Order: sequence, then structure tokens, then C-alpha cells
Amino acid sequence: MKVWQRSKELAVLIYKITQEGLFNRDYGFKDQIRRAAVSVPSNVAEGDERGSNKDAIRFFYIAKGSLAEVQTQ
Repeated sequence: MKVWQRSKELAVLIYKITQEGLFNRDYGFKDQIRRAAVSVPSNVAEGDERGSNKDAIRFFYIAKGSLAEVQTQ
């Protein structure tokens, strides 16, 4: 899935960005944005593997929420 690939790239980018500068000093913030970034492709993958459309949609919405969290931070 293209969205899974792109969200994985975003998570890698977030990890790289948060290794430097002010991010490196604020451990709570760094941890939160990293967890949110990893949550996006994780939930896309889990939703894609679910046996029903209802379950898949639920996980895709969770991924969308995590993406909004990353954008906000």
C-alpha cells in the first residue's frame, strides 16, 4: 500500500529529525512524536491485515488520528 510506504518514510524522517537539536533535550516530546509517527504505518498495516472491512476502517481511522497528532506536534 502506498499510504503504508509513505507513512513508514515519515516515521523514519521523524526519528532522524528528533535525534538533533532541541528535540534531543525534550525527552517527553521526542518520545510522544516518535510514538505517534510509528503508530501511523503500524495501524495501516494492522488494518490491512484484518479480516473485515469494519475492522480495517477502524484501524485506518486510528492511523489518521495519529497522523493528525504528528502534524500538530
